[in-house]
Amino acid sequence: MKELRFAIKNTVPIFFTYLFIGIAFGILMSDAGYGVLLSTASAFFIFAGSMQIVMVPMMTSGASLISIAIMTFFINARHLFYGIGFIEQFRSMGWRRPYMILTLTDETYSLLCSVQYDPGLDKNKAAFLIAFLDHMYWVFGCFLGSCAGRFLDFDMEGIIFSATAFFL
Repeated sequence: MKELRFAIKNTVPIFFTYLFIGIAFGILMSDAGYGVLLSTASAFFIFAGSMQIVMVPMMTSGASLISIAIMTFFINARHLFYGIGFIEQFRSMGWRRPYMILTLTDETYSLLCSVQYDPGLDKNKAAFLIAFLDHMYWVFGCFLGSCAGRFLDFDMEGIIFSATAFFL
């Protein structure tokens, strides 16, 4: 429990960031005609905020899966460099290792690099919970946005601007 409390305390700022950007993504997906299930599944399995936002216009313009895959590689190639600093820590995490690799986003990387673990904490468990919570915050934001896009009428001009601001 102490690792969970520690992880929640350290990820609250990421919660608000992921919530609002995830909502914007979910609304974009909904506006493009994609359902709540696809929006939520992409948040869960792709978990690449900037790529997901780029993915929406690519999918609606009929881009091939190869084009989307190549774009994904180039947009997320920076994560290869992030991961180098965590090779030994992730290797020691056993069954959690693949999940830690999947969830190493910019925000999670920054947090894992700077966090000061309290004495007596299981560092691997706390790091896993940080990554897990960040991931769930993103999924939740995307789900909420997709639901909102289905049931509320939005002027997409502001949402499109937020996608541009996200990249800046």
